[in-house]
Amino acid sequence: MQHAKNLKEYRAELREALGDEFLRQAMDKFARFYPGARARAFAGMDVDGLIHEIAEAKDKAAARMDELYEAFKAKAEAAGVVVHLARTAREANEIIAAIAKENEVKRIVKSKSMTAEEIHLNHHLEAEGYEVTETDLGEWIIQLRGEGPTHMVMPAIHLSRYQVADLFSEVTHQKQEVDIEKLVKVARRELRPRYIEAEMGISGANMAVVETGAIGIVTNEGNARLVTTLPRVHVALMGLDKLTPTLAEGLRVLRVLPRNATGQAISSYVTWINGRNECASSPDGKKIMHIVFLDNGRSALARDPLFSQVLRCVRCGACANVCPVYRLVGGHRYGHIYIGAIGLILTYFFHGRDKAKNLVQNCINCGACKAVCAAGIDLPMLIKEIHARILDEEGHSAPSTLLAAVLKNRKLFHTLLRSAKLAQKPLASGGYIRHLPMLLAKDQGFRTLPAIAAKPFRDLWPRIRPETKSPRYRVGLFSGCVQDFVYPEQCVAAVNVVAGKGAALDFPLDQSCCGLPVVMMGEIEAAREVARQNIRALDPGKYDYILTLCASCASHLKHGYLKLLGDDPAWAVKVRQFADKVIDFSSFAHDVLKLGPEDFRKDGGSVTYHAPCHLCRGLGVKDAPRDLLRDAGLDYKPSEEEEVCCGFGGTFSMKFPELSAELLAKKLEHAEATGAQTLVTDCPGCVMQLRGGLEKKGSSMRVKHMAEILAQQIK
Repeated sequence: MQHAKNLKEYRAELREALGDEFLRQAMDKFARFYPGARARAFAGMDVDGLIHEIAEAKDKAAARMDELYEAFKAKAEAAGVVVHLARTAREANEIIAAIAKENEVKRIVKSKSMTAEEIHLNHHLEAEGYEVTETDLGEWIIQLRGEGPTHMVMPAIHLSRYQVADLFSEVTHQKQEVDIEKLVKVARRELRPRYIEAEMGISGANMAVVETGAIGIVTNEGNARLVTTLPRVHVALMGLDKLTPTLAEGLRVLRVLPRNATGQAISSYVTWINGRNECASSPDGKKIMHIVFLDNGRSALARDPLFSQVLRCVRCGACANVCPVYRLVGGHRYGHIYIGAIGLILTYFFHGRDKAKNLVQNCINCGACKAVCAAGIDLPMLIKEIHARILDEEGHSAPSTLLAAVLKNRKLFHTLLRSAKLAQKPLASGGYIRHLPMLLAKDQGFRTLPAIAAKPFRDLWPRIRPETKSPRYRVGLFSGCVQDFVYPEQCVAAVNVVAGKGAALDFPLDQSCCGLPVVMMGEIEAAREVARQNIRALDPGKYDYILTLCASCASHLKHGYLKLLGDDPAWAVKVRQFADKVIDFSSFAHDVLKLGPEDFRKDGGSVTYHAPCHLCRGLGVKDAPRDLLRDAGLDYKPSEEEEVCCGFGGTFSMKFPELSAELLAKKLEHAEATGAQTLVTDCPGCVMQLRGGLEKKGSSMRVKHMAEILAQQIK
């Protein structure tokens, strides 16, 4: 849970988590296992189609939430169930406590429920004098430790068997062996009497099927069946977002849920409960059953055109499974109650901005969560939107406001960059800043930062602009600020590759930064203004393609600008035309120019590749860069986890350098393990991070942009 009052305290918590060696190993082990298991579980299935169907069905259900609730209530109550609607967390707690009191309950057993965690149900019931026992193994362990879950599906993944053995020894007053099977038997032996003694069982539910009035519960341990069958009272607690019109739609969610959560084709148990079941310990021989639906802001979310999509979430936890930040620090530092990317969003709505304001800044914007989401939720976009809203509510920081003011004024921005070139002279040598001022050097020692180039690309352009007679394509080159002022040689290399291939290049000088840094800082109005400036500079009517060598710029120009200006009637058409023409360098060279082996020299040496997040996931470009490397006469050696983030993330690496350093170290370890001479990538930000890291450690491996390696090899 989050208790940090400010970013400084939050970063201290992150550093503490980074020092937990077992946590790091456990998270790392699962993160490596998960992608392969998920791919095998979904093999042969139309995953994108399935996700689209789920998203569409969940959106329709959310829009009919009130109607579906009334219909379900009528069906379930006809089968003898009492259905309640709690508008708030407190109301839900009071309803469940009242049910316990009415039925003279003393002991309660629970199966895992994130909704119960959301409302702090255990705390409320225990304060009312009830004995509450969690029965899911992981939940029982963390209950005994007095802490919350670190993953929605695997709540105790952060603990070693040694820690669990010590805990069980303390609880049972007997020394327990460090053997997982024996520890499971200990839990079973300790929990069985609790099921038998309990008068009430509380479960969650994965869905409430309106057409039948039944609830569905998905588990792997079978404890939910004991919780819902042995005690004479059963209370099922779930959010209104679990209402599902038909059984067919519920079964469709079941096709995705276990596969996306843990890479299983199906979970061990799927339990359907429809009405009051037989129960010998109940006075009338039938179980006393209540279903409590929790609103807690869900109705308001359902009416919001932007955030209603969070109600699609099926609580698989996959957004945490693939998150590089979660992998480093675990759920206690990457969520409040709900974990992972969805947790960063839900925390704001369910627990308030005080709990969310630090968390939402800790998104590296790699897009891995969006790519894996079972319901197609645009998680990175929503996280950035919440960050912007919190800034609007609490006030923008001075650095953020200053950055926004500077980026909105292109001439001022470029003047500052030219001035920085002069100011850096005493500090720079060999293309790097060797001695950072103390203010900038703090925590940035894990990499060497590049110096501003002697001449920006815009000053080189008039001299190198190629003349193309009878061009096949009219191409507007967008450099982005890093390649314009830091790495102009990458743009020069691109010009050399493209020249003579039938493309007439143009470089409009009124272009500026793409604006992604201010989006990451939550400065949305500044981002809109920068977008308008760039669309004016690169009028899509003049070009067949708008080419950029920066994957982050490309993704933001293509998708981000539509989100910023797509609803503005004055810009809607222009921004769509603009976005349609944006293309990354590898796709342009491979798919448009169709460069092949005949265009390149042989024997260019060995290379490995880092896939920028915004290229492989943001634009869905995966094969073109690898094909180009092979076609260009290079010995391409794939590295482990090529599509995992390098830790740059723009302003993220400045704000969370301890996390950026860890991600970079892992990336370089994988790249160097290939034995390749050169590490190639498609983004100047990644070049900055990777080259700086290798330079700092004195590695002989070199880093080149794709344009540079192709320019080296082209005939």
